[in-house]
Amino acid sequence: MADEKKTVTVTQLGSPIGRKPGQKETLIGLGLNKRHRTRELEDTPAVRGMIRKVAHLIKVEG
Repeated sequence: MADEKKTVTVTQLGSPIGRKPGQKETLIGLGLNKRHRTRELEDTPAVRGMIRKVAHLIKVEG
């Protein structure tokens, strides 16, 4: 089972309109660009950092 990659499911809940610069680009980097879109991403330090930057706009599961 060493080949299994840990993943995290991210759903966008908020809009980046009127937010600080860079937050819209971070959402796009996570593969999100519209509300209620969901992506399953590899759980890496880079992805975790992006999640922290826009934590108020997304819901994270698993």
